[in-house]
Amino acid sequence: MVHAPRGLLLAAVLLLAAPARAGDPDAEGCKDLPLFSRFPGYSIVNCEALDFGSGTFRDGAGREVTVEGKVGTVTYIRGEGTRQPSRVQLHRNHEAALRKLGPVTSFADQDGGLFLMLRRDGKELWAKVDAYVPDRYSVTVLEKEAMAQDVTASAEALAAGLEATGHVAVHGIYFDTGLAVVKPASDAAIAEIARLLKATPALKLHVVGHTDSVGAFEPNLRLSQARGEAVAQVLTARHGIAAGRLRGAGVGPLAPVASNAAEAGRAQNRRVELVEQ
Repeated sequence: MVHAPRGLLLAAVLLLAAPARAGDPDAEGCKDLPLFSRFPGYSIVNCEALDFGSGTFRDGAGREVTVEGKVGTVTYIRGEGTRQPSRVQLHRNHEAALRKLGPVTSFADQDGGLFLMLRRDGKELWAKVDAYVPDRYSVTVLEKEAMAQDVTASAEALAAGLEATGHVAVHGIYFDTGLAVVKPASDAAIAEIARLLKATPALKLHVVGHTDSVGAFEPNLRLSQARGEAVAQVLTARHGIAAGRLRGAGVGPLAPVASNAAEAGRAQNRRVELVEQ
């Protein structure tokens, strides 16, 4: 499949969209994000807010960083008859607004994205200003925080999934980005896997790590393998499950359950599954 350059795609979208008129109301239920006001003459055409989500940003050196926490995004469009700012003008305005709150790291890429990070009151605040086409720009702000664990796997649900399809995803197993060390927040879910194995002495499992498609294929494949093995090791070392009943494995991004085009799908694809041997 041949993909058009990003600039052509965005230009086509803007040509098809009806221009906003000066003073047009904002989209229903939308308002400016707490850290930034809008550029004069713009109205909100779209917004999204999540109590917990993730976003891909760049640090001050341009390295890609995936951050999780409370996240909001607002998209603005310029009204007819109002002056159009340059991309640099939009970037500088947002950076200056954030610098009033404290020291900021920043990085601008060639696609019109400005990435900002502010440490304040012991928290990290990440922002992205996407101004590839200044007529229509978006701002994303994410406050980094750990997710409150509301749902964990249960031994009964895992058993039902295995019986139905021979494999089941385990919700509630967590790793830091790019690492294969099981985080303490995973304890409850892993305890349920152990309970399943102890209740079914003949059961043997492949513990399979999965990743999204962000990054190179080979590192993702190695990471998924290491994560599957890490979960198997925790079950053996902390819960007394015989090592011969478990085999860690990884398939990287090869078995997605959702599209990797958006973060919501990528989050579903980053998972650990149990597969009957």
